[in-house]
Amino acid sequence: MRLRVEFTTEPFDLDEAPPHAVVAREVIEAAELDSVDVGPFGNTAEGGADSVLTAVDALLRKALDAGATRVSLQLNVIGEEGR
Repeated sequence: MRLRVEFTTEPFDLDEAPPHAVVAREVIEAAELDSVDVGPFGNTAEGGADSVLTAVDALLRKALDAGATRVSLQLNVIGEEGR
């Protein structure tokens, strides 16, 4: 199964990326995912189910530890592995 996750962390800071946002992006960029799109107001990543779910677990734990007060995410099944 292939998954896509879209997420944001809060609170926002328009002047500088807060520590929780930096940590969340680092987790996603370091994960074994097929594609990652990092933006100022949202981030998207795709990959196999195990890789995405492992990355989401780490993302939630580390972002909260770094001061996030809210993490919004959407997870979608986008296809079968290998397609």
